[in-house]
This record gives sequence, C-alpha cells and structure tokens, in this order.
Amino acid sequence: MVSLLADLPLASATSAPERIALRLRGDALTYATLGQSIDLAAHGLCALGLARQARVAVYLNKRFETVIACFAAARAGGIFVPVNPLLKAAQVAHILQDCAATVLITTPDRLRDLHTVLPSLPALEHVVVVGERSAAAAPSQLAWHDILATGDDAALHRVIDTDVAAILYTSGSTGRPKGVVLSHRNMVTGAASVAEYLGNTPDDRLLAVLPFSFDYGFSQLTTAFLVGASVSLIDHLFARDVVAAVARDQITGLAAVPPLWIQLAELEWPREVDSHLRYITNSGGRMPLATLEKLRRALPRTRPFLMYGLTEAFRGTYLPPEELDRRPDSIGKAIPNTEILVVRPDGTLCAADEPGELVQRGSLVALGYWNDPAKTAERFRPLPSQRGELPITELAVWSGDTVRKDADGFLYYVGRRDEMIKTSGYRVSPTEVEEIVYGSPLVADVVALAAPHGALGEGIVLVAAPGSEAEDNVAANTTALLAYCRQQLPGFMVPHHVAWLDELPRNPNGKFDRPALAAQFRDVFQSARG
Repeated sequence: MVSLLADLPLASATSAPERIALRLRGDALTYATLGQSIDLAAHGLCALGLARQARVAVYLNKRFETVIACFAAARAGGIFVPVNPLLKAAQVAHILQDCAATVLITTPDRLRDLHTVLPSLPALEHVVVVGERSAAAAPSQLAWHDILATGDDAALHRVIDTDVAAILYTSGSTGRPKGVVLSHRNMVTGAASVAEYLGNTPDDRLLAVLPFSFDYGFSQLTTAFLVGASVSLIDHLFARDVVAAVARDQITGLAAVPPLWIQLAELEWPREVDSHLRYITNSGGRMPLATLEKLRRALPRTRPFLMYGLTEAFRGTYLPPEELDRRPDSIGKAIPNTEILVVRPDGTLCAADEPGELVQRGSLVALGYWNDPAKTAERFRPLPSQRGELPITELAVWSGDTVRKDADGFLYYVGRRDEMIKTSGYRVSPTEVEEIVYGSPLVADVVALAAPHGALGEGIVLVAAPGSEAEDNVAANTTALLAYCRQQLPGFMVPHHVAWLDELPRNPNGKFDRPALAAQFRDVFQSARG
C-alpha cells in the first residue's frame, strides 16, 4: 500500500517500468528512469548531510529535474519547498529565510539573480546547480549530476506518513506568503481522492500547466503517478500554447484556473482534441458560466469538473459533470474521504440555503502554517460541535469562505468573508456581480471590489479589461456597461465606479491579483469626492 509521497512514482516504476512518466518538448522519461533518478538524488542529498526534515528549496522551471528533486527530497526524509519560478529575488529570499532552507536547487541564471540576497540566508549550506556551475558566490556549489553520482552508500532517513513532506507557500500581495505544511498522508490521500472521482487510469495523459508551487499544479503529478499515467510539462507563454500542447501530446486531462479558462474559451480548438480530451477541471475560483458554456460548445465530449479547494486542505468539493445542467453554479459536494460543514459564527450548523463559513475536516487538513503559530491558530481551529467525550481535539480548516448548502446537500460559493462588499446596508458577493458582468461582450476579464465610500460605507468598484465589442471610447464603454448592469442586477449591486485596464494583474499562480487591485483602487471614491 502506498503511504509515502515518493512511493507514488516508485510503485509505478516497479509495476510498469517502461511506461512514460514525463514528457517535455519531445523528450520522455520512463517510470523506470524516473524512479532510479529519484532514488539516486535522495541518496545524494543524504550524502550532502541533509538532516531529517531539513528543507530543500526547488527553484526551477518545469523540467525533469524539478520533479525528481521534489520527490527525492521527500524520499530522503527532508521537506521540499517548491518555489514559483516567476518570483523575484526578494520574494525567493523571504521563502528561503522563513523555512530556513539548507539546500537550494536551481539553475545558473536563477542563481545569478539571487546573488544580492544570498548573504541574507545563513541557513543555506548547499546550492545544487542544474546545468553549468554559476560564477555567483554561493555556499558549497555542486552540479546536479554530482548529486546523482555520489550518494549510493548514504543511508536515507526513516520516514512515516505523518512526517512533513512539503511546504507550499501561498502567494500574497498585501502580506508575506505563508508556508502551508503538508504531510505525506495529506498528499497521498489527496491524490487517491482526486484520482478516484476523475477516474484516472494508466492510459491518461495530463498536462501540467500550473506551477508546482501551487497545490493544484503539483497534484497533476501525484494523481498521475498514483495510477501510472503520464504528465506533459509546459511553461506556457500564451493560451494558444496550451491548446497546441493538448493536441500534440493527445492530452486526456487538463487543469486550469478561471483566468486561463477565460482565455482558452476564446480560442478555436482543433476538432480532434475532443476525441481524446476526456476531462477538464477548474479550481482556484469560480469559472464564469459564459466561459463554461463556450468550452462545452467547443469540447462537447469533454467532461468538465468544477472544484473548490484550499492549499490548507488541498481539495474540498467537486461537482459531477452530470449535475452541470441542473446546477451549473454549484461547487458540488465533498470529495471522497472529506467532510464539509457550513457553520455560523458561533460554530452551529447552518440551515439549508443559509450562508455560513465553509469548514473542512479530514485527512487532507494540513499541519498548519510554518513558523507562524498565530495565523495557524486563526485558520486551524477545533471542529465545530465536537463530542465532549473525545479528549483529543480534532482540528479543522476554517476557510474564511462564505458558502451555502441547498436542501440536496450541494454547495454554492458566495465569496471570501474578507472580500464581501458591505454597501448601503447590504452584503454583496463580488462573485455574483462578476458572473453577471461576464455575460456582456464589453468585457474580457473583470474583478469586483469594495472601496471605502463616505455615504455608502463601501462602494462597488468594477475593474475590467475590454472585450470584443468594447470601443476605443472609455466613457462610452462605461456608460454601456453600467446600463447593462442596471438591466441585470438589483440597484444595490450595480457598481458605483468602473475602471478599465488593458490587462488585469495576476498572482504567480495565475489567479487575478485581487489584493493588488484593491490597494490600487482603495481611494477611488475619496479621490472623486476631493
């Protein structure tokens, strides 16, 4: 039975060694070679003196070595920390400082970019360079091929399923990223649960579009390796690159976040894709219904899975594709081996259709935030209504997200508790506003925000990127869009200000950067008044 993270690819290396595990730009790696490389790298890390549960930061773009390094660190008994390759030196330094990484695995060019922050990383003992060694001054530089060649005799640390396997840093704009601590059990159980409802088999080919520093992105590896499927790696520049990769590698499963799906829905998909793309999945935010409808028209035989998840608990819910026509705006029910509760502020359970906070319990709940007991105590709290006879308190994840559950048990996302807009005595979900606005061809992308307003408490700010029917005249676009909103929305939900940007900013995981936009437009009503 698979219980440790590295067992996922290693088991497939034993049962199906000649199967393709990874593809990258025409190259392929079998499970046999992947398993051997993971084992060699794990021994090589221990030969460096890697302590049990020491942190190994992996700062690479998508390549075979990235996958090998992450699984090898976990196999060695260390903790891998995947660093988003889009991050800059100061952000990388924060992550390495916070987790006190002792090993950094990166490329020469990325190491050169880090030269100014290396002196601020006293815990860093070794830098492993994938490629030629860098001229940048760094502690104990080694080449990746040396790691693979020198560790045969080094003993691996003992590892059990409750040990920490990874720290995934959640992206943030208004505050420093927090490191979510995940055990081997968290990651293996999550892979089994998702692979079960997606029906993954060894014949599947998944496309890894999202960064591996994002739990949704890394799960493309774990769900594939669990069943012996293959994964194609891609660092895409444009949405059309994703469509081309799906066609080229005959991809059967594609995962993305709403901003990317919005772009993909506008493209023309090759007709043959529909014959092999078995499913698509969405998480990281609600997919607009207009986008979903376009994708279903373009890919009529592809099954869409709408999902909800938190890095703090991997995945929470999914909507079976057969329920789409009945409840297309639902995030579904709890995934296998998970329970989802909807609770009031006092911890009691909400009635049907009563909005409340989503609370998740089960073996997917993370171990907390690294080196941050205060924030851990805020988010990881005792299970509501736990039986008093149980002496050990079970901790659940209190998501901060407002949802409602209908009489049939299906969940509907309302919005982030800290993003709800309180205007004129009403509580407005930005998601509801955005859903309506996406129905207008005047906009391509949109985010609804709250900003302080002297008379209303908070005003609704709509930040939009122009769509296919937008004119060059900003004032005309604004007038037309507000008229559309007045037709579709009750008066208290109509935006009070519309701002146009050529492109909406995104965070490193590809989601719209709401905190950055909120900061940019926070004073819009004060400025207008002045």
